[in-house]
Amino acid sequence: MTDFLRRSPWFWLTLLAAFAITLGVYWPGLSGGFLFDDYPNIVDNKGVQPHDGSLPSLVGAALSSPASDFKRPLASLSFAANYLATGLDPYWMKLTNLVIHLLNGWLVYLLSLALLRSDPSGRGSHARFIATLIAAGWMLLPINLTAVLYVVQRMESMANLFVLLGLLGYVTGRRRMLAPDPHRTGRTTWIGFALCAVSITIPTALGLLTKETAVMLPLYALLVEWTLFHFREPLVKSAFPGGHQADMRPCRDARIAGLFLLVLALPMAVGLTWLLPGVLKPETWVTRDFTLGTRLLSEARIVTDYIAWTLLPTPSALSFYHDDFQVSTGLLAPWSTLASIIFLGALSALMLWLHSRKPLAALGIALFLGCQLLTSTVLPLELIYEHRNYFASFGLLLAIMPLLAVPRSSLFALPRHVLLAGLMLCWTVLTTLTAYAWGNPLRLAEDLAARAPQSPRAQYELGRTYIVYSHYDPASPFTRLAYAPLEKAAALPNSSILPEQALIFMNARMELPVEDAWWKSLITKLRSHSPGVQDESSLEALTQCVRESRCNLPSSRMVQAFEAALNHPHSSARLRAIYGDYAWNVLGNHKLAEHLINEAVKTNPHEPAYRITQIRMLVALGHYDQARASIIGLQSLNFGGRLDTDIAGLHKLLPKQ
Repeated sequence: MTDFLRRSPWFWLTLLAAFAITLGVYWPGLSGGFLFDDYPNIVDNKGVQPHDGSLPSLVGAALSSPASDFKRPLASLSFAANYLATGLDPYWMKLTNLVIHLLNGWLVYLLSLALLRSDPSGRGSHARFIATLIAAGWMLLPINLTAVLYVVQRMESMANLFVLLGLLGYVTGRRRMLAPDPHRTGRTTWIGFALCAVSITIPTALGLLTKETAVMLPLYALLVEWTLFHFREPLVKSAFPGGHQADMRPCRDARIAGLFLLVLALPMAVGLTWLLPGVLKPETWVTRDFTLGTRLLSEARIVTDYIAWTLLPTPSALSFYHDDFQVSTGLLAPWSTLASIIFLGALSALMLWLHSRKPLAALGIALFLGCQLLTSTVLPLELIYEHRNYFASFGLLLAIMPLLAVPRSSLFALPRHVLLAGLMLCWTVLTTLTAYAWGNPLRLAEDLAARAPQSPRAQYELGRTYIVYSHYDPASPFTRLAYAPLEKAAALPNSSILPEQALIFMNARMELPVEDAWWKSLITKLRSHSPGVQDESSLEALTQCVRESRCNLPSSRMVQAFEAALNHPHSSARLRAIYGDYAWNVLGNHKLAEHLINEAVKTNPHEPAYRITQIRMLVALGHYDQARASIIGLQSLNFGGRLDTDIAGLHKLLPKQ
């Protein structure tokens, strides 16, 4: 097979076929809708829906993301660009994601080829064949589907676009530094070094503007250096009497060591100094159902699962929603915790053993494990997301593909080829079936609920989808179908108040009786744990429904719900602002509303929306001087003129002096 590819132009057709198959596999999924975090980040985020392409509008869009304190401006700008071109149509946003995925696939091919050719055992046309297989397998891996069809995870795929570009540039630079040159003057090595330095600084900075995972690029480059280049300087020719020359043993290149000290070691030290004090505070974890310790124990099992989900995936494993995961509370609770820790330790030992024997396999393992250091260790993130393996899966394929795609003359070549063909077929079929499910919101909701029957989110999403399809018609068959999954979701352990909110919202909108048991369950949950983002969104949805006169909800129950939610330390600014909205517009309690919005501004002084609401309240109450002072404070947040329209509107509310 490799001889055929070496001797004919069919190699390029093979590569193009991999892209065509990927395009065909994903195409049915483009017709699906928005899902889960797409709503707060895109659908309900007016910032990424600008009226025009003016600078203030674009700056506002860039700084509008609620997903991170770093705002991820490039990703938000890409959503805004989609909106300006085609409106709030998920088809075009998913198509944009697919284009980015194909670009990443091309970069995976180029990077794989460069890495294979940097390994003495991987030169020649066989390297091109393996690189093609790595790129094809990576593009078709089922675990990478959410980074394509889940619109908001463009953040992940865009960030890795810069990561892959940076790594490709670094490998190219190092190969140039080490390339034989009989007339070497030193200029070539310095050009190569400059390319290395640029490749792990500028792409990192640009990637960080998309998602924080791009910060790992310098670490990945270090792992490439450790396994393939060994910090070497170029070989130096030394002349001996009689005209003979010999290659002197290469020395360590101090420039490379200094580069990593500057771009990796120092930033890591600064970052850990800034991060760890907050991570070690107990209040950091109050909104989670795990602590720092139980998170670390759980992540050992999760990272082990990621390997299985990448290489040997099953529909039930790749269920998108993983809130039914059992948190590890000890080494033997469950027993797989200790087993996973032992497995990961053995995998790390294998990586070290392979370092000098099979450098690419060692590198692949190192890249996979290195990718997990950010999202699977001490940060108080949700435990599991499939899209976190978008880059990590490349490491696994880099480790196994050269071991399976061997020449026919190799030992056990046929079994290896059969295994490789079986894996490729499995990945393609499962991704095709999953993409088909993603092509229709109802089909997807039913598919995910079947994959994860004990997931509160999956059951809630099925019930919510039935509500959408019912069009709030009590006679619709979808209305009857909605109750069972929502009530099941409400009863499952560790569920948020989303199911109760959906049941209350649905019946209130349809003017059907709202069961008191739903209110009791909602309030009990809010009392028992600190409210998370989903709980806050639920209260906001109920508040909006009442404010817009679409729901008739008892104010006593709503107040109980808000008081239960606020009866925890370190309540969020958003929760206070939502209650302030309800107090002002529904209860008519302006004193309470003013107090709550002041607390929201104090808790999060960098969020302009709270200040704008505060100023409107002050004007309505006739506190004009305080309003003018608050406008001055708001102007300090007016980066790039993004708040010009809001500030101008607030000035119009004030009486002329």
